[in-house]
Amino acid sequence: MSAQTLIVADDHPLFRGALVQALRRILPDARVVEVDAFASLQQAVLEHPAADLVLLDLHMPGTQGFSSLLYLRNEHPELPVVVVSGHEEPAIMQRALDFGASGYIAKSASFDELTRALRHVIDGGVWAPPQLAAAPAADAQERELAQRIASLTPQQFKVFMMLADGRLNKQIAFELDVMEATVKAHVTAILRKLGLIRRTQAALLAQRLLQAENPSLDVPPAEPGEDEE
Repeated sequence: MSAQTLIVADDHPLFRGALVQALRRILPDARVVEVDAFASLQQAVLEHPAADLVLLDLHMPGTQGFSSLLYLRNEHPELPVVVVSGHEEPAIMQRALDFGASGYIAKSASFDELTRALRHVIDGGVWAPPQLAAAPAADAQERELAQRIASLTPQQFKVFMMLADGRLNKQIAFELDVMEATVKAHVTAILRKLGLIRRTQAALLAQRLLQAENPSLDVPPAEPGEDEE
């Protein structure tokens, strides 16, 4: 294999160090960049635009749930991301893959499994962990919704995640330095793309993405007369 550039994003020094050591055994010529927070991950991706792979823990300072994965898939769709997490629930693993991860590796995985997974992803494949093979089939509608979320444009995704905080259009417009009409257009496009009716439904769905422990994307129907502002 030719030399690779790998970004390891994990805020636990001991595990990150062990993972880096394993990577050096698997890919001895690789350049490994270590980050321990979402802000430093963003900077590392900008400083290494030709990086070959990000190994991402879902829990780091500055990020919640699947937000960091979705950020990378929206802002840097050409960059493969493998989630390396302590969560071993099949539903969470499947959700990460639905959101565009190129693989999911449990932190309890053996060195051999890590080696197979990394080589498979670097060769252009998608690594599904063995635990998924025996898991019940995921809900088809939720998988489709997850893929729709992953298809949002970078600007739409920013607006979508701001809805999770209950921000008004004028507040979002101020933060993004755009016209309020632009935000309204983005909200309309988000609702259409996700098959939703009310912005309150979109806000609830965005909140779900911040809870990796609860991968459900089930959104209750809109109540009559809900405010669409």
